[in-house]
Order: sequence, then C-alpha cells, then structure tokens
Amino acid sequence: MIKKITLIGAGLTGPLLATYLANRGYEVDIYERRPDMRKESISAGRSINLAMSIRGIHALKEVGLFEKIDPLTISMKGRMIHELDGSTHLQPYGQKPEEVIHSVSRAKLNMELMTLAEDTGKVNIHFNQICTGMDLDEKTLSILDKNSESKKIIPFELVMGVDGSASEVRDAMISKGNFDYEFKPLGHGYKELTIPPGENGEFQMEPNALHIWPRGQFMLIALPNLDRSFTCTLFFPMEGSTSFATVNSADDILQLFNEHFSDAIPLISNVVNDYQSNPTGRLGSVYCDPWHVEDKAVLLGDAAHAVVPFFGQGMNASFQDCTVLNQIMGVHNNNWNAILSEFSNEHVRNGYAIADMAVENYLEMRDYVTDPYYIKRRELELKMERIFPDEFLPRYSMVSFHRIPYANVYAKGEYQNKLMDRILDKYEPDDVDESLAKSFME
Repeated sequence: MIKKITLIGAGLTGPLLATYLANRGYEVDIYERRPDMRKESISAGRSINLAMSIRGIHALKEVGLFEKIDPLTISMKGRMIHELDGSTHLQPYGQKPEEVIHSVSRAKLNMELMTLAEDTGKVNIHFNQICTGMDLDEKTLSILDKNSESKKIIPFELVMGVDGSASEVRDAMISKGNFDYEFKPLGHGYKELTIPPGENGEFQMEPNALHIWPRGQFMLIALPNLDRSFTCTLFFPMEGSTSFATVNSADDILQLFNEHFSDAIPLISNVVNDYQSNPTGRLGSVYCDPWHVEDKAVLLGDAAHAVVPFFGQGMNASFQDCTVLNQIMGVHNNNWNAILSEFSNEHVRNGYAIADMAVENYLEMRDYVTDPYYIKRRELELKMERIFPDEFLPRYSMVSFHRIPYANVYAKGEYQNKLMDRILDKYEPDDVDESLAKSFME
C-alpha cells in the first residue's frame, strides 16, 4: 500500500497536487530544481502573469485557496483590439457579467500554493534538487543536490512528474518504450516587454481587458498587473525576413514598432532596451500517450501536455489534471494501477485537444480577429447562444467558463463552426431568428 508519493517539480502544479494528495492522507516529498522563491528573488517561470479561468478557479476552490487569491487578480472582460491606425475596440469574451478571465501573478500564486501545501503538515519541499534520471525497474531517482554538489539516489513508491515541458520524468518513462511522444515546435517565440504605470501612477490603458495588436504573422499582447503596469508579450517568428533572427538592432526594433505597434511605443518604457535585454522564449506543444507506467509513475501538467499560451489554458489545464486525478482517487481508493490507468485512458485525449485548440487560437488572435467574416461569425455565434442557451455555447465559452472536457469541446466546436458557415453562406447575422436558426439545427 502506497503511503508516500514523490513529486518532481514545485511549480504551480506540484504544490497544488501535493495538497490534494495530503488531504487524502498521503505523505508527499517534492524535489524542486530552483531555490525557494519565497526567500530568494528568482524568475517565476515563463511569464510574469497568467490568465486564470473556471478550471483553475475550481481547483483553487477545492483546496480552499481561491478566496485568498481572488483579491490579487484583475478581471478581463474581453479582447481590446488595437488596429494599425491606433483605433481600439473591445470584443467581449462572453455575454454574462461573470464571463471574464483573470490576470494573476505567476510568482504570487506559486508562493501561496507552496505555503498551502506545507501547511498540511504532510508535504516537504526540497529546493535546489535537480532530478537527473529515474530507474523505473528499481524505483529510484537520481538527484543532484545543488547545495552540496553531491549526487544521491532516492527510492520512491510512486513518482509524479510535474516538472514541465522538458520533463526528466517523462524522458525516463519514454525510454521504457510503448509511448507515443511528439514535441511540435510552433516556429514562433516570444519576448516580454513592460508598460509601466503612467506618471499619475495609474494604468495607461483600460485595465479590464486583454490587449491585442494582431498583425497577421505576429502579434503583441498585454495583460494588466496589480501595480498598474502591463506585461506585454511579443509573439514573433523565430526565422524569416521579419523575425527574431533578423530584428535585432535598435533601428530594426524601432522600425518594427513604428510600422506595426505605433500606439504602444509611447507606453513602453524603453522598447529597444527591453527587446535587446530580455530573453527570447521558444514555443511548442507536447503530445504524449499514455501518461503513466503501471503504478510507478505518472505525468501531469506541462510534462504531459505542454501547450502554447494562446487559449490561456496552460495553468488551467494543469490544475484540471489535479482535479481529475483527485476525483479518480476517490473512486479507486489506493488502487494506483486502476487510478493511473483510468487517468491516462480518459484524460490524454483532453490534453491533445487543448494543445490543438491553443495553436488554432493563435491563428485566430493574430489573423482573424480583424477579419470581416470572423467578426460576422462571432456575431452569429453569440446570437445562437442567446437563442439556444442550453444547446449552443461558443467554443471559447466552453473552454473558459465551463468545465466541459476539452475533447468534447473540440468536437462540438467543429460541428458548430460548420453549422455557422452553412448559415452565413445564405444569410447575414441580422437575418437569423429563432425559427431560421432552428431549421439549420434540425
């Protein structure tokens, strides 16, 4: 009978998962490669802030942390589109006041989750410990202690890999064979920039929106922070005539922003310095099947299904993994063969679906949001939801405001897109009433 569970990684998913496990009576050890961010100033990870929606909120409510986190978030009611001429317009995410997503500090959330896990009295987080390998036959981990520069072998009963897209645990599992694994690079990367507060100490743009400058093959976005700044992210090709490979000099950077993001230049404190100083991150998706090996090891979060950040679901999908695993644990008690088999068999398809939808949403954000046909279809989509509130939910709403399995969302979204294309082939959105819409749905 398993009594202690070992986790690799104390990012966002690790301490949340540890709390679920501790609440079910398990002792948990977490090995984390970084120092304790509550004691040392370190990078929280890929981005400064994240978009939190219903799946992440549900998990935080289950472990009793949401009430503490909620005041630290900023609600975003839609996409504020910045046109090339500097004009702006808001595209709401939903039609109800509560249909918003929330900007939250990655570092603050991570620290609160670690403290919550430790407060259970059953979770020990070991910092500066790098997992360098795993032997599934012997059920041991190879750990490099960065404090002493010594190596040690740690036995485990069950290991859970929550160590991100470059997971050491996943690599060891794949080496055993019988895995389908693929990393699909997007071909685009990202660079973070900053819009500081204005001279009056307030936001320089509308704070309750996710700002997007869609420019075809690339885009700039901005999310609000509690200190009245915005974290901007430039998503840009890695190679090509206009890319991170070619835009490097001060003149090239200024030309890029003057041509494509002219209204952002007065807002960003020092665009050339930020661009040249901040690192360039790479983007890609992880597809892996299955997510477990017998009752010995399992993957959750980015280790199982890293996604590109264009549906705001990376954290939310990872937190949902913990929710789903916790539900299955309640059904099968301590039978970890049954728990992990069901987790993989039922949930891998959802990982694949959100990875695909995230890539598709990148095309939507950078290309389609200003396209007249897209705007027309979005108008019809919201009208169909008003006419058939129990039958027709836009795909974005299904993902962000409901906890419908991602694979079901994908399938239903495909059907609905074809339905709307059929309607728009003959009618304008204003022509569609309940009777006409019903005739197409029959």
